[in-house]
Amino acid sequence: MTDRRLWSYKEIAAHIKVQPDTVRSYRKHGLLPPPDHVEGGKPFWYADTVRAWVASRPGNRGRRDDEAPDHPAS
Repeated sequence: MTDRRLWSYKEIAAHIKVQPDTVRSYRKHGLLPPPDHVEGGKPFWYADTVRAWVASRPGNRGRRDDEAPDHPAS
């Protein structure tokens, strides 16, 4: 089943537990995939696009995006 909901910076940030400005910075530096949709100049990504990007991010080590890291945050 595909998840075609569109996510903004805010939803992506909540999903990966960072601030929206961090996600904006990722895009500015070419670390996010291209947006799936742009409306009124605002970028949006399908939830599936974001989940695939999260799974492929360096340091993810094959962890599913709903799993906690294997070490506590400092």
